[in-house]
Amino acid sequence: MVKRAMLAGFAMVFAAGLSVAGQDSAVKSGSWSGVITNDMCGVKDASAAKAECTAKCVKSHGAKYALYDEADKKVYILEPQEKADGHAGHQVTVQGTLDGDTIHITSLAMNTAKGS
Repeated sequence: MVKRAMLAGFAMVFAAGLSVAGQDSAVKSGSWSGVITNDMCGVKDASAAKAECTAKCVKSHGAKYALYDEADKKVYILEPQEKADGHAGHQVTVQGTLDGDTIHITSLAMNTAKGS
């Protein structure tokens, strides 16, 4: 009986370790390029022409700044939001860590080659 209880305890510890390891592997460092938009309108507001709409949605309607990455056709929420403020509609490159659908920004730079 004691052996069975110890074995069950080891199995639980092993499973918990795998769960934590799986969470860490979901976080990915990298660089993403695209247009600053918002998470409510996403692709629809991903342009310089819609910059005012994006800023209004963020300030007045509770939306969050996001990056529309044209390469993988995905919208990523940006954190901290302050680093994206003032860049609505701009073509940018963001460096940081991706956790789910959120990029935790370490740097954000405008892409001058795209004319924004």
